[in-house]
Amino acid sequence: MTRLRGFLHPKTPTGDSSLIPEPPWHYSGDLLTVEYRTDPARVRELLPAPLELAEEDPGAVALIWADWQSCSTSGRELLDPVLAQYKEAFAVVRCAYRGRTYTRCVYIWVDKDFAVARGLHQGYPKKLGSIHQTRPHPYGPAPRLAAGARFGATLAAADRRLAQAVVTLREPSEHNGFVNSHPMAHHRWLPSIEKGGGPALDELVESGAASFEAGQPWVGQAELELFEAPTEELARLEIREPIAAYYRQVGVVWDGGRLLESRTSDTR
Repeated sequence: MTRLRGFLHPKTPTGDSSLIPEPPWHYSGDLLTVEYRTDPARVRELLPAPLELAEEDPGAVALIWADWQSCSTSGRELLDPVLAQYKEAFAVVRCAYRGRTYTRCVYIWVDKDFAVARGLHQGYPKKLGSIHQTRPHPYGPAPRLAAGARFGATLAAADRRLAQAVVTLREPSEHNGFVNSHPMAHHRWLPSIEKGGGPALDELVESGAASFEAGQPWVGQAELELFEAPTEELARLEIREPIAAYYRQVGVVWDGGRLLESRTSDTR
């Protein structure tokens, strides 16, 4: 009998065609983070039970652009960059579960299929999009990491622009913001194949970095705009009050999460 291998589809005798390798997954990236406050009711409507609004600053939102290189433990993807490089933009809020504060990604767009697949495993609601951000560089016209440096960032999906920002750095910071600074609380969902059946997968999970390293964060301010689109709802998290903007380079390892609750149906 043939043994099929691979962490995710497609499974084959060798496993070489699998869309993603098994964890741990290693990331190096440049992050642009824009924090602002919205109506807490707009955050609340995105939190399924048993999650609740965070007790402090319940309307805080972070919209984050990330330019990543990622790989498995072997690092082989870094030498075939089409398998390593991707960009994403995502909106996170804070929430509470049994008295503990979590971060939750409520919207996210990426530009590679393997990033979508990792999101399915982790509970991120990933969709395909077009994401771009200014990269710093020590030579030529690109911005340096210095006071007054300006970075642009754009997000589009299905031919519609959803967000754009211009971040101006002011000074080094002691942190990279507060909204995305907690463990993640995500749902892993999969409908039953049988019409009318209960969910085949319904899990509330916690995950975070197995290890983390980062460079000096910079803080500044941002000009941020959100745009309406017929099949996207990011603009519902309307901007009521800017908080701050940040730039930071990071290195992260992700190596699994923890099950908090399961309501998966037993259809056997």
